[in-house]
Amino acid sequence: MKKIFHPSKTRGEANHGWLQARHSFSFANYFNPERIQFGALRVLNDDIIAPGKGFGMHPHDNMEIITIPLEGALEHKDSMNNIGVIEADEVQVMSAGTGVYHSEYNKNSNQSVNLLQLWVLPNQKNITPRYDQKNIKEFKKINTLYPIITPNSEDSTLWIHQDAWFHLGDFNQETRVSYPLNKDGNGVYIFIIEGTAEIEGEKLQKRDALGVWETNSISLIAKENTRALIIEVPMN
Repeated sequence: MKKIFHPSKTRGEANHGWLQARHSFSFANYFNPERIQFGALRVLNDDIIAPGKGFGMHPHDNMEIITIPLEGALEHKDSMNNIGVIEADEVQVMSAGTGVYHSEYNKNSNQSVNLLQLWVLPNQKNITPRYDQKNIKEFKKINTLYPIITPNSEDSTLWIHQDAWFHLGDFNQETRVSYPLNKDGNGVYIFIIEGTAEIEGEKLQKRDALGVWETNSISLIAKENTRALIIEVPMN
């Protein structure tokens, strides 16, 4: 088993006034040669967008883009004629494929929106772009890990073009869980959204992360009032 610990305070930071961003991996003006990506996980941004502000139309291609709002509401528009608002307990997936333009704005004029946006390198290029969003309340379970994204388009969860699995864990009491990896050669990146946890002997606080690979499973002890995001991706 190999591990890499990324304390919250070591993330890149950018403050544009309307946007406060923390970057787990090199992004925009933040460059760290030791923090380019974790396997196929290329971006994990923790953004706070001021009321009424946001990102104007901009392009993406050949990337699987996942947006998870934590607080507030985000309005999305794209060149595929999708218009939608995503809030906490919803997840959005966009396969950029051959190319797509989109904009993202804080829907509210009196409340900031806090979101996680993740980019995963796809396992095939130049696919037809697609968009999907779902309320994850139907998947949600307390004191265990539940899937929100898989590679299987026939699952009831969201899916992406990669052998990647995303799970959330919402814990209201101290809980020990085991996560078995779904595929040989994959690794797991665990991001603590709220609370504290101990993973394979490492103690993690809010917004800390731990990457683990060359193993078949990981063990996690989540403390009371903890929320964790488990991202399993190919390492090569």
